[in-house]
Amino acid sequence: MRIGVISDTHGLLRPQVLEIFRGVDHILHCGDIGGEQVLGELSALAKVTACAGNVDGFRCGSAGESARVTLDGLRFFLVHILDRPSRMRPEVAAELRREPADVVLFGHSHLPHDERIGGVWYFNPASAGPRRFDYPVSVGLFEKRRGRWSARHVPLDARSAAALRAHHNQLSNR
Repeated sequence: MRIGVISDTHGLLRPQVLEIFRGVDHILHCGDIGGEQVLGELSALAKVTACAGNVDGFRCGSAGESARVTLDGLRFFLVHILDRPSRMRPEVAAELRREPADVVLFGHSHLPHDERIGGVWYFNPASAGPRRFDYPVSVGLFEKRRGRWSARHVPLDARSAAALRAHHNQLSNR
């Protein structure tokens, strides 16, 4: 199984995303979608589960403030604004206490993140939309092979490979 993870498109769906996501089984969008046309284009590739972000007024088509989906046994919780995995917004922490998740996907910071804390996997694909500062433009891929899940960031241009390394896990307390 392959799952595409994307965030912070802000209305821009780059052609590289369509190429990278070709053949995925599901797409998860972590907010700041920037318009229902982005969800429409992504849904031409695979089923889409999305949450909306602050740019969307926390509503974009069927996407609301958070979303949940279980894919091949892995429970995903999507929220746009997490803050930091070790110090998340109180309402997000309460929601995860109410119904735990294996993976928390988030956006908003435009910073790539991939960390496990207390048995929960926190992943931010970084931004796939317009570039900000020296941050990367990238998406994420979750893949299950031989019964094991892995995830990786995929840069959308040459400049972003170095930016992924430079900004990786800056939201961590380490």
